[in-house]
Amino acid sequence: MTPAWRKSSHSGSDAGQSDCVEVAKLSRNIGVRDSKIPDAGHLTFSVDDFANLIARAKQGEFSD
Repeated sequence: MTPAWRKSSHSGSDAGQSDCVEVAKLSRNIGVRDSKIPDAGHLTFSVDDFANLIARAKQGEFSD
């Protein structure tokens, strides 16, 4: 099965606004990759770990 990679609808399509990640549902996990270099591979998260990552990001934990 080929993963269906997708990125946020908030991501721009211009070169200056295309710095984003893509996510895909894998067989049992979630894949995350750089949209600019998709052939470089991806990180793999369990569903629970990915949900935790998103929750922490929404709380601003990773903001500068």
